[in-house]
Amino acid sequence: MRVLVTGGTGYVAGWCLAELLRRGYDVRTTVRSAAKEAAVRRAVGSEIDPGDRLEVVVADLTSDTGWAEAVAGCTYVLHVASPLGGDGSRDPDGFIGPARDGALRVLTAATEAGVSRVVMTSSLAAAAPPIGTRSTEVFDETLWTDPDDRRLNPYRRSKAVAERAAWDFIESAGGGTSLATVLPGAILGPVLAGQALGSVQLIGALLDGRLPGVPRLGYSVTDVRDLADLHIRAMLAPEAAGERFVAVGEFLWLREAAREIRAKLGPDAAKVPTRGLPDFVLRGFALVNAGVREVAPDLGRKNVYTSAKAQRLLGWRPRPAAATVVDCARSLVAVH
Repeated sequence: MRVLVTGGTGYVAGWCLAELLRRGYDVRTTVRSAAKEAAVRRAVGSEIDPGDRLEVVVADLTSDTGWAEAVAGCTYVLHVASPLGGDGSRDPDGFIGPARDGALRVLTAATEAGVSRVVMTSSLAAAAPPIGTRSTEVFDETLWTDPDDRRLNPYRRSKAVAERAAWDFIESAGGGTSLATVLPGAILGPVLAGQALGSVQLIGALLDGRLPGVPRLGYSVTDVRDLADLHIRAMLAPEAAGERFVAVGEFLWLREAAREIRAKLGPDAAKVPTRGLPDFVLRGFALVNAGVREVAPDLGRKNVYTSAKAQRLLGWRPRPAAATVVDCARSLVAVH
């Protein structure tokens, strides 16, 4: 069986490709330009030799071109990619629209080609309580983010809008193609060659000493290796059809992560701060830095999620968050 994984240059896609190859599948992946094929092969090759079982094709989520060919002959599709649209601060629709339309392009091509199942990577951003919520409740897949909440940054809105659009499409399309969605938190773990994207940059900033202290931020951690495993479980299990799956392990404060890295990496973690960074300092940085501005609302916020459904239905078992953080840091040290 052949599996299509969208966005082959991405962090999650790379691990999905490696794990599928390890389990004996033929895989095809999409890139936005042919020039990126070498980077995909280098990243996947750092984990497993793909031999002749990895095919790289060109298809851009912002264009209809190439998607019919990309899905042709595939039994399953893992839609992991999300189009790049800047930070969306000036034109939120320039970020949100491409995420929604990209998902619909993949689903349209998949249903027309008779693909058995599409597994789409969503995010806890699509299952979040309103900003400012302080709750001891443990959240799960039944929670949906309100995409009309204008306090949400464009990335979070895009995840909610794209996943809603995907479910609406599948419901109206009929036919034999089923959908499952996977909702990770902060994705960490080992990087493949040349990759250090998304949440991994937080760990890199700790290692480099770029932060004068550790802000009062915490995240529900998803190990990228566990995430690839859950995508494949959701791809294969009959009971996964039509289901959302929260894909997180434990919640971890960034300060706890910093202490764990210092304890386990020794001299390689000499620049990692362990003292706290006052909230007012981070909010000051937020005035001049868009990236900091996006995380500032999360200061002191602890939303706890359960992956009990994925564990019960699919037999999924996430790693301890501390082990994920340490493996992430070690891999970053190794590639620098």
